[in-house]
Amino acid sequence: MTRIDSHQHFWRPSRGDYQWLRADEPALAPLVRDFLPEDLDPLLRASNAPKTVLVQAAGSMAETEFLLDLASRHDFICGVVGWIDLSRSDAVPVLDAWARHPKFKGVRPMLQDLPQVDWIERAPDADAVRALIRLGLRFDALVKPEHLSSLLRFLRAWPELPAVIDHAGKPQLAQGWQGDWATAWQRDMAELAALPQVQCKFSGLLNEMSPLQRASTAASVTALRPVWDSLLQWFGPARLMWGSDWPVLTLAGSYAGWVAAAGALIGELPAGDQASVWRGCAQRFYGIE
Repeated sequence: MTRIDSHQHFWRPSRGDYQWLRADEPALAPLVRDFLPEDLDPLLRASNAPKTVLVQAAGSMAETEFLLDLASRHDFICGVVGWIDLSRSDAVPVLDAWARHPKFKGVRPMLQDLPQVDWIERAPDADAVRALIRLGLRFDALVKPEHLSSLLRFLRAWPELPAVIDHAGKPQLAQGWQGDWATAWQRDMAELAALPQVQCKFSGLLNEMSPLQRASTAASVTALRPVWDSLLQWFGPARLMWGSDWPVLTLAGSYAGWVAAAGALIGELPAGDQASVWRGCAQRFYGIE
């Protein structure tokens, strides 16, 4: 079955705007190198994923311009989610300009990296949010469980803004379901799913597991199942989309390994629902032909 990878990244650290990519942090050091289209293309071909959505990884408008240039030169990139400071009213003319690019699909403000967990409900400029809606753009929410309640209040205030929760809101699987995160994640994700404009990405979850939890495909499926079952109950297959989070994924496993683990769960659905999760939801949400 063909797939759309709804969430992947490219970067060139020498550009200088990836502050989180630090070679002095051993856990991140393997990522401090170029990851570009020629690195991903063979993985996509092997996994029957001919299209991807390219998502920002730096808090700079210059990186968005870099990604749009890559998208213009590579047909398999069917959409770009960029970055802009939504708290600035002068974001509007930038959004107007970017929206003229046929592959510009939306923005992601990297909420998980901001010091204020409630930034999204109090800081965005209303004109900037209205511009997203007017231009038909999408909002990707990069959040952890502690951000979900603020995200919920923001999206309730803007019911016309289509949004997707990246990486299923990052359930902290390595901590186990008795951790403090679990109650907030279950409550707030269910309430977010009750908002019809909200979708969810089934992505990035190997990175939230302990090494033992992801030691094999079977172990990964066991760890994933409570998350998958909850997401399926809350969002249904029509509002779930698969993504890889490559190359961050490489810290936890291989591209093919994530396809296999996710596919073991997605494959339990009827064929039409499988197609929705693998590609249909991403096509509808991002307006991909």
